[in-house]
Amino acid sequence: MTHLDDTSLELPSSSHTHSAIVEPPPMTGELERDMGMPTSTWRLRSDAWEYLRFGVKRIALGGDDKGALTRDGEIARNLRTLETIEMYWAGFGQRYVRCIAELLEEGDYQGALDRIGRVVQRLRRSTVPEDPNDDMLDDNERAELNDDNDPRPRFEVLVIDETTASDRDSMRAETLRMRSAADQFIYDYVVVPSADDAIAALLTNPNILACIIRPGFSGRSTQTLSEDMKETIDLVWQTAGVETAPASSSLSSVQRVTRLADVLHSLRPEIDLYLMAGANIEQLAGALTRRFRRVFRREDQLELHLSLLRRVSHLYDTPFFAAIQDHARRPVGVFHALPIARGGSVVGSKWITDLADFYGLNLLLAETSATSGGLDSLLAPVHTLKKAQELAARAFGAKHTFFVTNGTSTANKIVHQAINSPNDVVLVDRNCHKSHHHAIMLTGSRPAYLEAYPLDEFAFYGAVPISSIKQMLLDYRAAGRLDEVRMITLTNCTFDGIVYDAERVMAECLAIKPDLVFLWDEAWFAFAAFHPVTRRRTAMAAAKHLEEQFKTEAHEQAYAEQQKRLFAADGTPAPDEVWLSERLVPSPEARIRVYVTQSTHKTLTSLRQGSMIHVYDQDWVRDAREPFDEAYMTHTSTSPNYQILTSLDLGRRQVELEGFELVQRQLDLATSLSQAIARHPLLRKFFRVVTAHELVPENLRGDSPPMPLRRGLAAMWQAWQEDEFVIDPSRVTVEISRTGVDGDTFKHDYLMDRFGIQVNKTSRNTVLFMTNIGTSRSSIAYLIEVLVKLADGFEERQEQRDPDVPLPAETSMPPLPNFSSFAPEYATDGRLPDGDLRAAYFRGQQRRHVEYIMPTELRERVAQGETLMSAGFVIPYPPGFPVLVPGQVITSDVLAFMSVLDTREIHGHEAARGYRVLKSTPADS
Repeated sequence: MTHLDDTSLELPSSSHTHSAIVEPPPMTGELERDMGMPTSTWRLRSDAWEYLRFGVKRIALGGDDKGALTRDGEIARNLRTLETIEMYWAGFGQRYVRCIAELLEEGDYQGALDRIGRVVQRLRRSTVPEDPNDDMLDDNERAELNDDNDPRPRFEVLVIDETTASDRDSMRAETLRMRSAADQFIYDYVVVPSADDAIAALLTNPNILACIIRPGFSGRSTQTLSEDMKETIDLVWQTAGVETAPASSSLSSVQRVTRLADVLHSLRPEIDLYLMAGANIEQLAGALTRRFRRVFRREDQLELHLSLLRRVSHLYDTPFFAAIQDHARRPVGVFHALPIARGGSVVGSKWITDLADFYGLNLLLAETSATSGGLDSLLAPVHTLKKAQELAARAFGAKHTFFVTNGTSTANKIVHQAINSPNDVVLVDRNCHKSHHHAIMLTGSRPAYLEAYPLDEFAFYGAVPISSIKQMLLDYRAAGRLDEVRMITLTNCTFDGIVYDAERVMAECLAIKPDLVFLWDEAWFAFAAFHPVTRRRTAMAAAKHLEEQFKTEAHEQAYAEQQKRLFAADGTPAPDEVWLSERLVPSPEARIRVYVTQSTHKTLTSLRQGSMIHVYDQDWVRDAREPFDEAYMTHTSTSPNYQILTSLDLGRRQVELEGFELVQRQLDLATSLSQAIARHPLLRKFFRVVTAHELVPENLRGDSPPMPLRRGLAAMWQAWQEDEFVIDPSRVTVEISRTGVDGDTFKHDYLMDRFGIQVNKTSRNTVLFMTNIGTSRSSIAYLIEVLVKLADGFEERQEQRDPDVPLPAETSMPPLPNFSSFAPEYATDGRLPDGDLRAAYFRGQQRRHVEYIMPTELRERVAQGETLMSAGFVIPYPPGFPVLVPGQVITSDVLAFMSVLDTREIHGHEAARGYRVLKSTPADS
């Protein structure tokens, strides 16, 4: 049956939710839907109100649907659902829902419809129309309508306390009384009675930007919550080291307050916490400074009001954008570079005024070479850019953040140059982005390539198991060369959405080499910092947690106990099997040195090439700052694009204020897409969504379900907490072999050329669809429409084909080739895998040391046992990893793989000339 929510905005319906507050009602009749379909609460809430409006409107217009009003009817069930949901949102509230139910019971269907319409208009972000029954509104409802007509940004404040309806009305009235026309923002309260309800509210309502805790709250919720929400709340407490919400009698008031504050901060760190107490606040303030921004007495309402507005203004602040705006408005005389500045070379031109027509005059007014007047210098920021980068560090949980205007390729090179010196060994995933290989070549460090597990069925690699990383470190230790290992770099998440447990990787590596530096390439994972589940697998969050953990007595004891098992009394290490079988505990003295590079423009709001480097390095001042500054200046233009910098500043503002909502929606829409493909009979005939059970080997993922988010938020939380690898739900890998076309052809000839659908990653038999914070429900619906049309065509064509002839995408591929080895001339020694990539690269740039060999001859010579070396990088797209690197021994496995690739793009290989191969001995030596 067609999923109405994915393809129609006219017929909304109730739905399951991966963070649903209550069990959503089942659908009946023509609105029946797949009950396995999870959506986030923003969608459950809006769909419930939309369906309520649809159902009541049919009755109001005389339709014979009054059965929906019975206790088991659809309207009644939606009302019960909304009565719980609305508790966690400011605005019309539970009392408003009850009023609608009463109007329906009295038969006043038009009155109920009018009230429902006001909520729907708000959820659609439309202006609430004038209501002809305005005299029927109470004061709270009139205030709500006034808020909807107020153009100022609106946020919500969570209050945790046992209150009465009268208390809540008084709070609302006091807020309205203090509101001023000069206020930059407006806000309203969400009031919940218990700690459980506070967690539910933060998981549910992305509009909450501040939280006020009063000591009178209870522990457990009395609401009718869904099983998924109950399980998720319990997991939140367990993650914090508590079985359930602490009972009032089991802890002191201060302990209850601090424990709840810690849990809420871990869920939504962008939210400010305030404590409001009745007495002894002087003593509380000293004890609770770390957890709360401020402590107030209950009568300090004005100070609280001003603090709430001030804090949101700090999140809203975009110092560099403001400076650019100010510069664009100022009259300026340009006696400097950049003729295009202020539109000088454009607006008076006879031939290129269409540039200003297309991009707008503001773009030209904002262009300048100036670094003064508030604009600042990217190479030595002291004012607006310095502050913008500090705000970004706050948002992403870093100690320091640096803007990069020419992409993460450059960001990677900056970090490599800052950390590594010639002959340092770098452990690196061979399938990482080519910029890491280039950076290693430039710095003269020596790569020791880690092998990710292969996914031969789909012709791409997965990720590197922790056991492989530990084994390589142990091998270097056994060879007496562990001191040469300087850094490890991994991609998190991979292009195909495979996500590491960054905290575990860093902890176990530090247990073997306590001064190891980590570079995490999070080019595709910047969004993850703004969702409670995904955040925990980001490197910055992991670094912070490790730093906190190392300071605890429990960690020190665990370390001491494990050391007894890992070392004999004379200091001899236990066999490798012992080190590999245990989850290693690092020394409390280990140094946390973590660098992250992010392509902000790939997953968040930024112009193309806008990237960031995040730093969490305990040795920053002592060891890293000066070499980092030099590397940054080496690779950063003295004329950075100010528009890219502005977009990075604004993108940071956006994710701090609405990142949770946008990421939650992104995950939900990807789930909608995968569910639609799995459910539609024609789509599933030709397309299949590849699940975690196929992308992650069983021994690396535990017993989590194939698509945890489809089971609910609790299942996703559990998987992301326990499994070695998980799959980013916003990436939907679709297997297409039954269509009869390969991935590259499907991408270019079918999706892009015929329908304007843009995708990036394909393999021989898969195509990757990625949702992002800009994806809409309409775009998902359009993609599903396109896939159905394509499936129609594939079905018609395959009815006429010869069944004995295999489809192109069904032909078998040879196994993915592993890295062979560096040739003896470039290998450091014969026992370990690192080699001199730099020497091989530069020798390959000299024509006298290179020969070109056609594939047939090359295969014959390799088969005869001749050792031949690649003179450069050979990178086919797809799959996008270097099949050969300079100095690598060319093997029959590599040549077999390359021989069946039908990709259009191979970097470093010319079909007309063959492979570039290094001559065994220099011609002139």
